[in-house]
Amino acid sequence: MKCRFRKRRMIMAGAALATLLLSLGGAEAQQSISSSLGVLVYPAKGQQSQQQNMDEGECYTWAKQQTGIDPVAVAGTPTQQSGPAVGGGERVAGAARGAVGGVAIGAIAGDAGEGAAIGAVAGAMLGGRQARKNKAAKEQQAQQAKSSTLQHFNKAFAVCMEGRGYTVK
Repeated sequence: MKCRFRKRRMIMAGAALATLLLSLGGAEAQQSISSSLGVLVYPAKGQQSQQQNMDEGECYTWAKQQTGIDPVAVAGTPTQQSGPAVGGGERVAGAARGAVGGVAIGAIAGDAGEGAAIGAVAGAMLGGRQARKNKAAKEQQAQQAKSSTLQHFNKAFAVCMEGRGYTVK
């Protein structure tokens, strides 16, 4: 749980940093645009740091226009759903299956009602487990989609910077 909040806090801090960097025109602030994107830029043609700062700012804007992606907004978008893992009715379905199985076992043992109740509880627990697995899988898919989106933006940014004579990794 702490890791979730720490991750969320780091994402929000990164988004705030990127916004601050874009709003400031100073050499130190602009220098960090590429590093805030996780991209390494080398001035292969001996460009001065002031020129590199200007090029990074222009390439950021160009990449945003070309891809339609705002990395600050994407980074600030949560991938984790809040609340309990109740999603698609897995608990109810599990309880129903457990109750049916419990009736059969209870009938053999002589008390179908008690067997159904025990089966329903066990089924609901198994359904809850499945709901948590499904929620985790959806969160992982959302994180992968977010990462893919940011990679697409970074590729456009790199293309622009390379076109201006920088080596980008």
